[in-house]
Amino acid sequence: AIPGIEEVNMFKEDGTVIHFSAPKVQAAVASNTFIVSGHGDTKKLEELLPGILNQLGPDNLMNLKRIAEGFSSGAAAGKAAASSEGDDDIPDVGENFEDVSKS
Repeated sequence: AIPGIEEVNMFKEDGTVIHFSAPKVQAAVASNTFIVSGHGDTKKLEELLPGILNQLGPDNLMNLKRIAEGFSSGAAAGKAAASSEGDDDIPDVGENFEDVSKS
């Protein structure tokens, strides 16, 4: 067994991660074989951020881009909802303020 391994993460093509916390890892380096044993949980990539960033490679770039777009669109929607909540007592004046004020 290889001592001192805190976690093992296996990245799947669908953007999920098989996460092992404190696993037992054995290696047969000559045959390029590793055995990871322990309880593995399947998690979404965003659940493991930011601690997993240093383990990501170029093949995870699209997943990170998707997560970033989700955060930015969620933040924009949150700002839009917050700005529209306080505008209930302000009338919509349209294009020309003078026309609205005469009616």
